[in-house]
Amino acid sequence: MKNNFNAEKVKDDIIEWIRNFFEHNGKDCNAVLGISGGKDSSVCAALCVQALGKDRVIGVLMPNGTQTDIDVARDLCSFLGIRSYEINIKDAYEGIITKLHSVLQTTKQTEYNLPSRLRMATVYAVSQSLNGRVVNTCNLSEDWVGYSTRYGDSVGDFSPLSRLTVTEVKMLGKELGLPSKFVDKTPIDGLCGKTDEENLGFTYAVLDRYIREGVCEDEKIKEIIDTKHKNNLFKLELMPIFEYKPE
Repeated sequence: MKNNFNAEKVKDDIIEWIRNFFEHNGKDCNAVLGISGGKDSSVCAALCVQALGKDRVIGVLMPNGTQTDIDVARDLCSFLGIRSYEINIKDAYEGIITKLHSVLQTTKQTEYNLPSRLRMATVYAVSQSLNGRVVNTCNLSEDWVGYSTRYGDSVGDFSPLSRLTVTEVKMLGKELGLPSKFVDKTPIDGLCGKTDEENLGFTYAVLDRYIREGVCEDEKIKEIIDTKHKNNLFKLELMPIFEYKPE
């Protein structure tokens, strides 16, 4: 894939953008974000450290019971030298699911998406308690095909990576000096145990090329991407509001 991405310039621009955001939206506030140990949360945390200093960045680790790769998230916080809190959401998740099962039949999608929404509620609880602003860690590739949970990982107070593809986020991570285990870690959705690409049915490399160049050589995959993009645009838009006009 052709890519004229200037990682150094983009890194510097985002760092300045984060500083400006906090200048106008909380001069003394902290950047608070969920940490998975994957590329998106790792890059966002590293950018915030460079923009604000490590003392103003707070990571929140939120396993749902046992998380096999939780050590990677812990290692990231240690590598960056940031304060972190580990809050297991298992009891909250199981409590809500049990209550739901007592009154209705839940769908698998409901059960897959609930942890993401609980995690975002947890991040906001930490943020509100510690004078924070919540970092959204989504990237353009995921947003393009709706690969996020509405009112879960899709929200936040500011979003450094929403206009960058997965390919570009990885390049940014390397420019930031992050070790490969954070940048190149195989992305797993954290919901049903599958990798992102297994769930999507195509690779991020294919998706990123289509986004940036408009090229997708497999017509079936192109159709899948186009359908997902169209069907999930509502996730990126403000909630529709009925415009009442008094007579």
